[in-house]
Amino acid sequence: MEPVSASRSRGITVVAALMIVFGAAEVLTGLFLGHTIGVADATVFAYAAPAIGALYIIGGLLLLAMKKWAAGLTEVCLAADVVGRLHLVVTGVYPFVGVAALAVVIGTAIAVVFAIYIGLRWNVFR
Repeated sequence: MEPVSASRSRGITVVAALMIVFGAAEVLTGLFLGHTIGVADATVFAYAAPAIGALYIIGGLLLLAMKKWAAGLTEVCLAADVVGRLHLVVTGVYPFVGVAALAVVIGTAIAVVFAIYIGLRWNVFR
């Protein structure tokens, strides 16, 4: 068994950890804050946001495996995360005004940047 530090890129580890933390925050937001942030349909949001956060968490955990197949699945999870966020906005479930709009734009941009970074670092996966 290889030591963790020798087999895993520090940047990939940071991205994986951030994905897990951001995913957990999204799950908690969906479960406990949907009714307070002005979503149009709190019931849909209570299911959709935790599902989107779970994809983020699963992607982060897969990324830690440092396998190409796992990185590919992580990319799929990130794509689904972005599509899910856009779906919530387009269907009007999540408000796209003020701070909420900024949160969606920044959160989606972060997911896209993670996906691009993983793609650029593809050669570090076995």
